Amino acid sequence: MTIAIVVLMLLAYLLIATEHVTHINKATTAMFAGVVGWILYIIYVGPDKAEIAEHVFVRHSAYFCSIVLYLLSTMAIVEVLSDNGCFDFITNFLRTRSMPRFLWGTVLITFLLSANLDNLTTVVLMLIIVRRLLASRRQRLYVGAAVVVAACCGGSFTVIGDVTTLMLWTRGAVTPTAFAQAMTLPALVATFIPVLLISYELPDTLDINRRHFVFLGDDSAMPLWQRCVMLFFGIVGLWFVPTFHRLTLLPPFLGSLCVLGVVWVLNEVFNRSSIRSDQPIFLPGSDRRLQYEVLQVIMFFIGVALSVSVLVEIGAMQSVGRWLDTYVHDIYVISVFLGLLSAVLDNVCLVLSAVNIYDVLPEASTTYQQFFTQNGQYWHLVVLSACVGGCLLPIGCTAGYALMKSEDTSVWWYFRHISGKVVLGWIAALITYFGLDYVVNVM
Repeated sequence: MTIAIVVLMLLAYLLIATEHVTHINKATTAMFAGVVGWILYIIYVGPDKAEIAEHVFVRHSAYFCSIVLYLLSTMAIVEVLSDNGCFDFITNFLRTRSMPRFLWGTVLITFLLSANLDNLTTVVLMLIIVRRLLASRRQRLYVGAAVVVAACCGGSFTVIGDVTTLMLWTRGAVTPTAFAQAMTLPALVATFIPVLLISYELPDTLDINRRHFVFLGDDSAMPLWQRCVMLFFGIVGLWFVPTFHRLTLLPPFLGSLCVLGVVWVLNEVFNRSSIRSDQPIFLPGSDRRLQYEVLQVIMFFIGVALSVSVLVEIGAMQSVGRWLDTYVHDIYVISVFLGLLSAVLDNVCLVLSAVNIYDVLPEASTTYQQFFTQNGQYWHLVVLSACVGGCLLPIGCTAGYALMKSEDTSVWWYFRHISGKVVLGWIAALITYFGLDYVVNVM
């Protein structure tokens, strides 16, 4: 039965990696594999079914459901802010004829937003804006690729910026402040170098989409000061989530639900006249892709979490850890391998698998074990390699898939024009990380 479950998961991982070829949605594959894997495991354990169902399965599901609730609440916060025009300042700021200003402005906003929101939400939001402003498809492809890199790297240096970092934080592998201190500079370097190289591929003047006009005569639109208030409470509230968790020891999703409650109350208060008159409070042209893409990612994460949890229970993950300790015994080689593998297999799968191979050690008796203590280098390198490595190909991360769907981008085009630039950024980021760690240790 153990062999059957492992084979099932390997086939599922293969289908996930080849979604662009088979056109089978990876969320469907992950959900099917996770559910069937647990069914096989329950059949295998025999008389202990009640114990497994009531305690073991509940323990695993409570962990990943807390992450799902966090993702749902942040998605709802972004939806409320977006539907009230709180992100319109981005479009106004990026309205220019200068390509350097447009490119770097887009990258900067994406990098900062993805550090506070999940990076898929940020990418979908930014790709909508880029498509609205740019008429040239070639320019949209390059700018879209820069957005993907900035979102993945921006989400990698905060514990709330990406599903992968959120998993590490909720497992106790990292703390918010120490993680940000170690990862901010490498994330900036991993973003700067590819975007700088992409900028050489673009002209100085961008091709504006002149069909888009800004309508300023809608009296039902929310005043600017109200949008700023809602945006302030939404973004600053998410910043407070790590502090909320540290002070109360309650799960992070309760903090994000609290922020959602505040933003929702503000939405009701500011739109009370529209609500009373039965007028629609959503802005014209609101794009529902934000909901659709994030919901797919949530379903995908649930499926992967189910799959990995059953592999943990049958001992497969522990066996992989022992094999790596015996034959590799080098976290640097492991992290590079994970980065390369995440180029073809979704980085959420890789990180969720990697964090279950090893336990977070309370203390270290050897130098090698220090890598697996809280804030150890293993956890940092896994995130850095998976997030940046996931940008090597568009099939390696959910942000890349969003670009493929938005602009019908081919894997071959991305490989020829973007992958080499990302590799240089990844190497520079690793050098920066180790250089920064050396300076800190010397001081």
